Amino acid sequence: MPSPSRARGALNGTGQSECAHIGLGKGIVWVCALLVAAFAWPCMANAQEAVYETVQFKAAHLGGKRVSFNLILPRDYASHQGNFPVLYLLHGYAGNYTDWVRLTGIARYACAYEEIIVMPDAENGWYVNNYADPSMQWESYVIDDLIPYVDSHYRTVAERGGRAIAGLSMGGYGALYLGLKYRNLFSAVASLSGVVASAELARRDPEVWKMIGEKMPKMKKTLLDDFGPLSNPARKREDPFRLIRALAPQERPALFFAIGESDPFLQENRKFAALLSSLKIPYRYREVPGGHEWKVWDEEIQPVLALEAPIIGAR
Repeated sequence: MPSPSRARGALNGTGQSECAHIGLGKGIVWVCALLVAAFAWPCMANAQEAVYETVQFKAAHLGGKRVSFNLILPRDYASHQGNFPVLYLLHGYAGNYTDWVRLTGIARYACAYEEIIVMPDAENGWYVNNYADPSMQWESYVIDDLIPYVDSHYRTVAERGGRAIAGLSMGGYGALYLGLKYRNLFSAVASLSGVVASAELARRDPEVWKMIGEKMPKMKKTLLDDFGPLSNPARKREDPFRLIRALAPQERPALFFAIGESDPFLQENRKFAALLSSLKIPYRYREVPGGHEWKVWDEEIQPVLALEAPIIGAR
């Protein structure tokens, strides 16, 4: 395999506590709890900067295109010879692989956990294989190019029990879609402000779809280019609402999702939570103050890290 090219950087961050409501398969109940900004506190006190790397490699499922991802390694990666679990962290629409380290405190929060964090680029591809441009196979890139690359170049726990996936907005949809479809690869899935009705737009609030058309026409175009026309049968296979119904209990990953109370995609997240409750599938769901914004994502990535860490063994 080609040698990767690397660059380095450093970032800082902060934490917060909140109230949560948790779905346990018997409806949604409200629980107030101190959230785990404290989980990141030990390393906040000792680390003013956290190092990450930018890696480039050629992706076969993107026509040999050279793509980048940011990567955070555990602090003792060089001195500890064991293997480490991996969290794949996906960006949102109009974003890129640099967003998480530029716009949140992920580099600082991560230093409390013994895991590798991979933040790939997917342009505006919605993490699906593109209908309009067959050379842009973003789903296959993540599953068949990126994960094998990371497993072959770093000391990873290369199995379901050592792998989680999470994302925000477009990446929240991507995490749910890939995490549910490839349930043999991921044991935990988290979606922050996920645009979860992207594949089956009939599930979306008509006013939200109208707003996207009027205020974000480029986003509307990518949804139609990437997923294909509304009649495209592949849309049903890319729909988290359908995918979750098909999973046997032993196949289901741990599920966590959160969204701001004024987020335009709130209703489709509530619909997904209601579906999980009706199916008696355990999950954790949070509605927090805020909209579709980085303040929410910076705060909510902290409980994501704390919740997925024990599942994948990131002690």
